[in-house]
Amino acid sequence: MHSRVPVERRGGKNGEGEPGARNGRQGASGDRSFIEHFRELRRRLIACLVVIAAAAALAFAFYDQVITFLYRPFRAMEVTQGRDLLYIHTVFEGFVVKLKVSMLTGLVLAFPSLLYNALRFVFPGLTRRERRIVCAGLVASFVLIALSFSYGYFQVIPFSIAFLTGSGFIPEGTGILLNFGRNIFVVVQLLLITVVLFQVPVVLEILLVMNVVTRRSLLRVGRYVVIGIFALSAVLTPPDFVSQLGVAVPLVGLYFLTILIARIGRFGEG
Repeated sequence: MHSRVPVERRGGKNGEGEPGARNGRQGASGDRSFIEHFRELRRRLIACLVVIAAAAALAFAFYDQVITFLYRPFRAMEVTQGRDLLYIHTVFEGFVVKLKVSMLTGLVLAFPSLLYNALRFVFPGLTRRERRIVCAGLVASFVLIALSFSYGYFQVIPFSIAFLTGSGFIPEGTGILLNFGRNIFVVVQLLLITVVLFQVPVVLEILLVMNVVTRRSLLRVGRYVVIGIFALSAVLTPPDFVSQLGVAVPLVGLYFLTILIARIGRFGEG
């Protein structure tokens, strides 16, 4: 008579080991997903660096055209004075300015590619509604970039230069001698500040659409926002109230326009 020997099932009674196996597979899948995301991020970063380097090299090659564009706000002063106004004070200044201007111009030229790579990395994790919101925000962002750049270059900068070098501050008979590098970067600084600050309404509108903030809360802190805008403009812009007002006043208007658009579209109701 043969006795039956009980055979132990692999994984325990009634398949008790299967959840552990599944957890192990899920952990391995999670690790693999993380590695794939990390590789994708690395690939995107390398692509962005290559594009920035290529754009900077292009800007370096066409430096004369770029510097002529940045120098143009000073032309009206030269006509008034009847001579050149910007001078280089050190041997290395021209070379250093050329490198800095080329790098900054390269970043500006590479911005669409940087944005494209960032969106390609983020979009798979967004819902369809969130993608539509981001795309609408991008359109508004590019419109504001174009408007703010034109406003800063053709309105704020020329008016600020004319105001600061006018007879109200410089006595008659006093000559003007400006440093080339410092004053070129005053133009660059004002352009960048104007463009960046004018993106704040787009970010606020996206937050309102996604109900992260409400219209009521934005109206409640409106007076403090106005004070903060003027304080930030005073810190970031050159030390003259013309530049500060030129940046702060449109920003205050855009802030309340953002709330009005949200009310029309019934965004940010909480």
